[in-house]
Amino acid sequence: MIQKMIDKVVEVVSPERALRREAARRTLRVLNSGYGNHGASRTKKSLIGWNHKGGSPDDDITDNLEVLRQRSRDLYMGGPLATGALKTLRTNVVGYGLRVKPQIDADFLGMSDEEADEWERHVEREFQLWAEDCDAGRMLDFYEMQALVFLSMLMSGDVFCTMPMIERPGNPYALKIAVIEADRVCNPPGVTSPNIRGGIEVDQFGAPIAYYIAQKHPLDSKSMQNKWARVPVFGERTGRRNVLHLMEFERPGQRRGVPILAPVIESLKQLTRYSEAELMAAVVSGMFTVFITSKTPETPLGEAVPLEQQVDVTDENSYELGNGAIIALGEGEDVKEVNPARPNTAFDSFVMSMTRQIGAALEIPYEVLVKHFTASYSASRAALLEAWKMFRMRRSWLISKFCKPIYNEFLYEAVARGRINAPGFFDDPIIRAAYSNAEWYGPSQGQIDPLKEVNAAKIRVQEGFSTRAREATELTGSDFEMIVRQRTKEEKMMREGGLLTNASENQEVLGVPGVENEE
Repeated sequence: MIQKMIDKVVEVVSPERALRREAARRTLRVLNSGYGNHGASRTKKSLIGWNHKGGSPDDDITDNLEVLRQRSRDLYMGGPLATGALKTLRTNVVGYGLRVKPQIDADFLGMSDEEADEWERHVEREFQLWAEDCDAGRMLDFYEMQALVFLSMLMSGDVFCTMPMIERPGNPYALKIAVIEADRVCNPPGVTSPNIRGGIEVDQFGAPIAYYIAQKHPLDSKSMQNKWARVPVFGERTGRRNVLHLMEFERPGQRRGVPILAPVIESLKQLTRYSEAELMAAVVSGMFTVFITSKTPETPLGEAVPLEQQVDVTDENSYELGNGAIIALGEGEDVKEVNPARPNTAFDSFVMSMTRQIGAALEIPYEVLVKHFTASYSASRAALLEAWKMFRMRRSWLISKFCKPIYNEFLYEAVARGRINAPGFFDDPIIRAAYSNAEWYGPSQGQIDPLKEVNAAKIRVQEGFSTRAREATELTGSDFEMIVRQRTKEEKMMREGGLLTNASENQEVLGVPGVENEE
């Protein structure tokens, strides 16, 4: 009632102000509905001052990448936790390298099992020959390149690979891989086209059609002039892919990748500063130094740090402390003790709390991130299982975006050169897909209790939930066929040497020696 009376008075005195009051009231009614009462509220004091302005993927990501990349790399070079996170990802996802295991569709291709096995073994040998000398820079093999590409993508947000054809003496394959750091793909000076941002040119559908690659690294302090090359994504005559762009998407229409540390850059930097400050305080606290006031300061009782080792010799008022030093002070000078109270008893708990938050953002459980397994078996195993969900997802991504395309390019050249026999390979895409099918294996998940893991794998195979080949890969990272061939050779050698008796053979077939057979 009072509100209405006030509105009428305002309307009589100032109709214009009354109109603005009504418009504001209607705006508030629109804003404060649904999410406007909660996360999208413009009136709650707890949300006032929240800088929430956003933009397009190019505005939010591409335009900020230079700062994000350099800060991410700086953390990798000087932040222990950031370094550990990236190396943990690299080691578990790639490790010593992802190995190919051809799995062609023999039924569709009309091949017997024996013919298919022989074809797959031949392709493995050829691929291994190519993998040893596939780097355009002649520094890495294919498996080392996997680790480099993955680590660079994590650190910089994305990475590029070209696939030039370079003939080399003694190498039957010309296909090579050249890894290009993200910074080199950028807009040439003076380019203002809206279709070209972040060095990537797109068509009307947003599909990349060309990359602008700088000849030299833009941040190279020694480079005076730079040139850019426009490289089409696909060859105009052959349709062959020229460039691989490895990045993870988080928004539709995104052109460039985001460093994985981007959401936690501030937390990691502040935590690094805090750790360095605590370390320095502890070091200073550990330097028990005695100061003595003397009337003859020309004859000091001791030196904190030898003159030739001092770093601040130009400042006469600077005292450099050393372990157990005795420093003479001038007449009238005195020292007030400042106790830094180090080591800080709350340091470890605070750092661990922040580490848990950082690990959650990076999808790395705290135990795995800091390699600290002191909880129960169930908790530690749960942490490993949760981490390996993410590791497997990223491994699948690397296989799809890097390993498979390169393997397909290798098959193209091998078949074209006649080193691999694949009838119909160039005639029909479905035939080509049947020949190109393959699985990739990498380092296996570690086991906290190997006996339990092996028994679980045994049950999965017996119940038909898995295969021996998959379990061999998951447990040891080995090839089951190679295991069988090696075991056959070993058993034959033991029989011929008289080391394997009938009793031990029966015991080995029924169960593990010394363990009662479950059957």
